[in-house]
Amino acid sequence: MSRGLSRMGVVLATACLVFASLTMATPKKAAALDPFTGYLMAHFTGESANGEQIYLAHSDDGLHWTDLNNGALILRSTIGTRGVRDPALVRSPAGDRYWIVATDLRIASGTSWSDAANRGSTSLVVWESRDLVNWSAPWLINVAGGIPGAGNAWAPEAIYNPATGDYVLYWATNSPRNGVTKHRIWYTRTTDFRSFTAPQLYIERGGTQGVIDTQIIEVPGSVGGYRYYRASADGHITIEASNSILGSWTPLGNLSHMGISNGTGGGNVVEGPMWAQFNGRNEWALWLDQFATGRGYMPITSANLGSTQNFRTRSDYGMGVNRKRHGSILNLTAAEESRVLGRWGTTVPINRIQSYNFQDRYVRHANFDVRIDANVSPAQDAQFRLVPGLAGGSGTVSFASVNFPGYYLRHYNFDFVLAPDDGTATFAADATFRQVAGLANASWTSFQSYNHPDRYLRHYDYLLRLDPITDAQGRDDATFRVTT
Repeated sequence: MSRGLSRMGVVLATACLVFASLTMATPKKAAALDPFTGYLMAHFTGESANGEQIYLAHSDDGLHWTDLNNGALILRSTIGTRGVRDPALVRSPAGDRYWIVATDLRIASGTSWSDAANRGSTSLVVWESRDLVNWSAPWLINVAGGIPGAGNAWAPEAIYNPATGDYVLYWATNSPRNGVTKHRIWYTRTTDFRSFTAPQLYIERGGTQGVIDTQIIEVPGSVGGYRYYRASADGHITIEASNSILGSWTPLGNLSHMGISNGTGGGNVVEGPMWAQFNGRNEWALWLDQFATGRGYMPITSANLGSTQNFRTRSDYGMGVNRKRHGSILNLTAAEESRVLGRWGTTVPINRIQSYNFQDRYVRHANFDVRIDANVSPAQDAQFRLVPGLAGGSGTVSFASVNFPGYYLRHYNFDFVLAPDDGTATFAADATFRQVAGLANASWTSFQSYNHPDRYLRHYDYLLRLDPITDAQGRDDATFRVTT
């Protein structure tokens, strides 16, 4: 969460494939997974118009990151506050189910930090997937609703607990307790991220000191003497260890000797601790968001988490283009990595579609309607990626929205709208066009309908339609230039 208190009518449900059945599989040991070959980071980018949504980045070595989906968001929340922060990536022990759990918060809407902390959402936003690339519609779970005086539910994380055969889902809530209102970490148990037990207090610091960001990592072989380690932003970055997720935890110290704190100790003030083990070796990275200076995440690494003195700073890392705020990292198997990169790893240029007879105007979406306008604001409303046609066929394209990933231009009753791909053959055909020589000028371009080949994309009174073209005016209106 940001340190201020440290840390659109179309539903995203139809933007993704919805699952027919979401029953839990019998968990297997994590060791049954194939060897890990890469890394996936889920994060948000900040308080911009689209910043509080789900973004993904990939790494081959755990230190250098590349933004996926050409840097555009991957999932958009259309429920609750319509914004999400602090996404946690969760994998089932068998590797056959995945969840993203995130804070339901959108500061960009004008919400103040005081309102968000004291009168904010007590729910978390959840998505589910079977393959890391096709995600369900999001849903809300009101995890903090049972906490007296709860003002919010922030910075969720979850870890599978083999001792109980379910997941421990934990988060920060600001609420009064024993005469003190502050952030404490609470937890619940769940098997499906839909139903859950009553919230229980998990971490509380003394006096008025709150704690918001906490993340646990399991260490194979109990390197350093413990099976689990957690890092918490509680004024310092406090490291603790345990052999039981819900048992007692032993304080190991903090990072003040490295000049790093969460504010109480001064120095380099950070938040959002994020763990990751390097693939194939006993070495771990703890990523820390340098929010106070705006420098973003930095890693410190250790080959033995049993003592905070073993951490070392690193300079050999790169974070890509997007600013990366509090998130989580998932180690990927080769199969998972192939699926993720196959969906979002290819770089496709961003284009605008310029009108031939109104050359100061460009195709844009506005409230999911489609027209040609000059001086488009925000600029991303007039930006598209011309991807291979959803219905297939050589020389066909579909227009993928830049700022609404998963949304495409399609005709509906011969009118044009921006709509989410619902996975049907009808949608694919309606959103597919043959890119042909311009009807008014062969050096420009026209777009012929895939499923109504006697009709072309054209503007009429500045609105986009799908019409038969029978005269010079129609040929002018149906001619465009694809620009970068």
